[in-house]
Amino acid sequence: MALSIQPYKGTRDFYPEDMRLRKWMFDKWREVCESFGYEEYDGPVLEPLELFTAKTSEEIVDDQSYSFTDRGERKVIMRPEMTPTVSRMVAARRQELAYPARLYSIANFFRYERPQKGRLREFWQLNADIFGIEGVEADVEIIQLADALMKSFGSKEGSYEIRLNSRVLLDNKINAAEPKVEIDKIIRLIDGFEKMDELEFKAKLTEAVNKPNDLYQFLMDDRETEATKEIIEKCASLGVKVIPKNSLARGFDYYTDIVFEVFDTNDENNRSLFGGGRYDGLVGLFGVEPVPTVGFGMGDVTLQNFLQTNNLIPELKNTTDLVLATVGDVFTEANKLASGLREKGLNVSLDASDRKLDKKIKAADKQGVKYVLFVGEAELKVQKFNLKNLQTGIENQVPLSKINKTLLA
Repeated sequence: MALSIQPYKGTRDFYPEDMRLRKWMFDKWREVCESFGYEEYDGPVLEPLELFTAKTSEEIVDDQSYSFTDRGERKVIMRPEMTPTVSRMVAARRQELAYPARLYSIANFFRYERPQKGRLREFWQLNADIFGIEGVEADVEIIQLADALMKSFGSKEGSYEIRLNSRVLLDNKINAAEPKVEIDKIIRLIDGFEKMDELEFKAKLTEAVNKPNDLYQFLMDDRETEATKEIIEKCASLGVKVIPKNSLARGFDYYTDIVFEVFDTNDENNRSLFGGGRYDGLVGLFGVEPVPTVGFGMGDVTLQNFLQTNNLIPELKNTTDLVLATVGDVFTEANKLASGLREKGLNVSLDASDRKLDKKIKAADKQGVKYVLFVGEAELKVQKFNLKNLQTGIENQVPLSKINKTLLA
């Protein structure tokens, strides 16, 4: 039986054209984060399972994780998110780090869930966190960073919303509604509010609390509260619009106060793009003094959907400047010529195959390379080469000394 040519369900193959888009997105992420003073880090794909059972969402650990027992009888998990890992890393060097510590990573994650638009089983995510600032200044900065990232991709005003809430306030309102079940279960119910119709949500809310109407009215009342007013005002003074959203919960168990999300307002992709919040207690789980922390995770799948919906992906071309096509048995000489051009800053691909010249030209054109330089014994002898522009079809004879200037003009 022939092997399948399809990737594992919920994962992706990245061909060169796909990698161009991924690289462009990741480069933007790095550029913006580093402009705010964030430094890049990374961690292991495999972690002890207990690292995530301590504070991550029960749904993710129990229902969506890739976890197993290794050959040493250790229970491990393929990371479904980065927050526990970076908290562990900060705890390990709690006394050595300079605060505030601004950290970011671009890593791949694994969740065993039903693949659908915006959700895959393997995905990449930008994670950005500030450790060591208790005040709202950190909340404001992390929201400002999220907004700057969206604008760096050319997002137009009104194409997305930044929504804000306080988990402390929300927890207090849930307690006032007299919960029948654990608060974390009600939080996850509220976290799915946008995906349910009104009757379904009210029915489930009635099952969860004794005073569903009071809690429902609060969730519908999207006015500034004392918990969100200062952040909204400070963000506005920096040109970042933030709106209050009392039904915003964020499903992770480790959030301790402010939570926010960036929401796509386009009817074709009306959904949460990414979000985050404050989680002051997570570092303290490792037996060290807690460190106040706020951060977010921005996934590549939802971002790509947003960019496609809003026509924000530019034409991303092959980075090869020139294909050097041999004519005859001149491999060694052509290779030396290619090396010399690379030293001058050009990206040069050498096609020294025995295929006919027209096939070499077609291959270069198919790859999206703009120029082909023909190299044969006659050309090497006089150091003049025929250079063909595949976009215009124009072919000129160019001295070796002018090839670099011609291509970079």
